[in-house]
Amino acid sequence: MSRSRPAAARRRRPPIRPLLPLGAAAIAAALGGFALDASFPALGIWALAPVAVALSLVSLIGRRAGGALLVGLAFGAAFWFPHIDWSAQFLGDNPQAWVPWVALAGLQTVFTGLGAIPIALAYGWFPHGRWARLVGLPLLVAALWTARELVTSNWPYGGFAWGRIGMSQSASPLAEVASWVGVSGLTFLIVLFCAAVIEVVRVRGRRLPALIPATATALILLALPQWQTATAGTLSVGAVQGNGPTAYFDEREDWAILRAQLEASEPLKTEPVDLVVWPEGGVDYDPLQDPVTAAELSNAARAYGAPILMNAASVRGEDVFNTSMLWTADGADVAGGLQTHAKRHPVPFGEYVPDRPFFEAIVPDLIGMIGREYTPGTDAPVVRLADTVVGLAICFDVVADDLIREGVRDGAQVFMFQTNNADFRGTDENLQQLAFARMRAIETGRTVVNLSTVGTSQIIAPDGATVSALGVDQAGLLVGEVELREGLTPGVVVGPAVQLIILWGAVLGLGLVAALHFTRPGSKARPAARRARGRSDAQRVEAMFR
Repeated sequence: MSRSRPAAARRRRPPIRPLLPLGAAAIAAALGGFALDASFPALGIWALAPVAVALSLVSLIGRRAGGALLVGLAFGAAFWFPHIDWSAQFLGDNPQAWVPWVALAGLQTVFTGLGAIPIALAYGWFPHGRWARLVGLPLLVAALWTARELVTSNWPYGGFAWGRIGMSQSASPLAEVASWVGVSGLTFLIVLFCAAVIEVVRVRGRRLPALIPATATALILLALPQWQTATAGTLSVGAVQGNGPTAYFDEREDWAILRAQLEASEPLKTEPVDLVVWPEGGVDYDPLQDPVTAAELSNAARAYGAPILMNAASVRGEDVFNTSMLWTADGADVAGGLQTHAKRHPVPFGEYVPDRPFFEAIVPDLIGMIGREYTPGTDAPVVRLADTVVGLAICFDVVADDLIREGVRDGAQVFMFQTNNADFRGTDENLQQLAFARMRAIETGRTVVNLSTVGTSQIIAPDGATVSALGVDQAGLLVGEVELREGLTPGVVVGPAVQLIILWGAVLGLGLVAALHFTRPGSKARPAARRARGRSDAQRVEAMFR
């Protein structure tokens, strides 16, 4: 009579084998990183974003922590280094100008690699049940990917939200979904679709029920129309791109930037508008401290017959703020006080240096070149013009979900995004930022005027369509009746809750599958540990980086 195998041995499942050898996985991950970069402007091939996600996930399936870290680093490096190569231009011709680029791209690459480990562990630990893999596993993988985006978008020093999957879709039909679930929700759904398709292939799901999760996600992404906000009239706007010497290291004469803005604004003396908009850094000196600048602005507002929404560095006590001001013919002496908004999230190592003594000890020459120390603003991101509420975001604040939602909740009927891209002339930075502005128009259902000092500047309709535009390195003027909208989109209302659910769902979901994995009979780590003790050091390292 033959002996039966112990019950624990019968239930012990074999570990998931990698779909690709480590070398091939690293190549696939790198190709995915390059594809993700190509999905953003300047190339803007949005359909490559799901391809990039799929290549990254396939490279992680079956990997242990060490192997997942390596392929995650390959994906991150191939994406981040070309995606933000424009950051090497910030310090001009300095021979060490590459340091900010390598530091930022390198840090984001490390975060991407570390964030790949939980995704690989989820694939290895998840129960083998057919429907668990078809439904539960894609949900967990999508949550973990999006959680990685959320963490790196907020930490450290406020994070860097420049590479989110959802933001790559500004020119795609998928962008409309952001009006329902926000940008993070769009990222989650794109990754969910990719992960669901991969599981259909892995379980060889040829029957119709197996296709339901992937098909349902695809229908949501492709068929869900943009949420429609209510029309609330129009506002006549003149947006002025002065093309002045506004880069950090540009040589300039006194008031050269102000003169460039005034010259480009000259047609507004005979073409009346309700509001004149100038870009970030469109004024050389603080008009609250410099009487010449204040007088010029007041005279200009009087000549245009409209207030000027301008921006300058302003001093309050010992603090310096990047401040937008609604300047009228009466200057700062207006009824109810001067309306202002100070930039909420100054850019670390650009507009201020966090932990300056520490970094100054490492690269003193470079840190010494960054003399400005802006303080984060706390005032509301809106100004009021008669019955119209204008929402604001200054430069990189366009990627700050909380600020955009706050503006809409404060009643913003239109958005003015003021930016100074002169430090990144001739790079993809401006086009990437413009794409993010377009996503905000779709997400909030608002017209957006995205105005740069040096271009590209555009008026963007609530559906993301370009109404009018000015090219790079040209002085010019955009004049038009921009549509005002009212009402909150679901993306604004539930967006914060969606992010919290995804973040905590990722943490709790991974914890649950880990508990199930390590408490299942036959899944204890001891047999594996005993086997590992019998291996050579080379074999143990090879197993760790499988």
